[in-house]
Amino acid sequence: MNKEDPSPGFANLDRYSRLILLELQRDSQQTVQQLADKVGLSSTPCWKRIKDMEAAGVIRGYTALVDRDKVGLKLQVLVEANLREHTEDTVRQFEKAVAASPQIVRCLAVTGQSDYVMTVLAEDIHDYEQYLHGTLFKLPGVTHVRSSIVLKEIKAEVRLPIALGSGGAISVHPASARRRSWSSSTATACSSTANA
Repeated sequence: MNKEDPSPGFANLDRYSRLILLELQRDSQQTVQQLADKVGLSSTPCWKRIKDMEAAGVIRGYTALVDRDKVGLKLQVLVEANLREHTEDTVRQFEKAVAASPQIVRCLAVTGQSDYVMTVLAEDIHDYEQYLHGTLFKLPGVTHVRSSIVLKEIKAEVRLPIALGSGGAISVHPASARRRSWSSSTATACSSTANA
């Protein structure tokens, strides 16, 4: 396999395409010409790479990052849940209900003591208590729910550490249109929590 293609998911992504992804993650409102200047391409091949990645589903969409505190969602809760059984029907109903609840912004099926770990946003502890009793306890198949209130969010990175070939991740310097630096990094997120 080509060293530039460390996994099947990267089969059609060359160095320029990955640099474009890093730049779009940093600022998706840049013009094609600005992106082309950042990664060292002319505008036409840069535009083509973007369209190809959109068509392939590598780029799933573009969105705005909203400050949750400024829209009143000041409380973040990590919720662990267990199901009474793991039949296909129970799992499907649970996951369908989770997908339909806007307060649950992230849900992961995990190994260990819990079946699922969810991130729930609420205005305050009273708002969460109402949601807990009105929705979480009533999710299909749920037998146990454990809540941990997030005291401080240390890191909440949404940008992926796009790898360059067999090396580490690429880091594009945000203050320069021409200069780039490459560094190895890991995608980690940690929060200080208190059991509730």
